[in-house]
Order: sequence, then structure tokens, then C-alpha cells
Amino acid sequence: MIMELDRQVGRVDIHFTNEMVHVAIAADESLTQETIQEIIDSVDEDLVDSVGINRENFVVHVFQGRETGVFSDENEFSEDGDNH
Repeated sequence: MIMELDRQVGRVDIHFTNEMVHVAIAADESLTQETIQEIIDSVDEDLVDSVGINRENFVVHVFQGRETGVFSDENEFSEDGDNH
């Protein structure tokens, strides 16, 4: 999670394949390009340098916007059987 003060403003998901590492950054619309670049640099330093991944096999995808909700089937029905 990416935190700013006490508020979550994004998340970083890392996906490994045999030959590539894909990083997906979902960032709140309030984050500046400078802040997003700092996040990318941090992931780069922590992951690429420490694990020894070749930079040509490291791809970062950035999505920026606002969260519209969290959806899950886990809480589909309330205790009284209503699905509100």
C-alpha cells in the first residue's frame, strides 16, 4: 500500500514471470508525477538492485485516478439474508 499520512493513496502490485517482472501502480489522482516517480525509483532500488533483475525485463504500469469502490462477493448477503 502507498500511504500518505493516515490515508491510503495507492498500491503496488508486483507480478513475476519466468522472464519479466511487471509492476502495476494504482495511484490516487492527488499524487504528483514527482511522487509517482519516487515510488517507481523506490521499487526499482528495492527490487531490481537487491534481486538482480535485469532492467530490460522490468516494466512498470501506472494507473492514476480515484477509487470508485471495493467490490467483493465475500459480503454478498447480510445476516438477515438481504443483499444490500
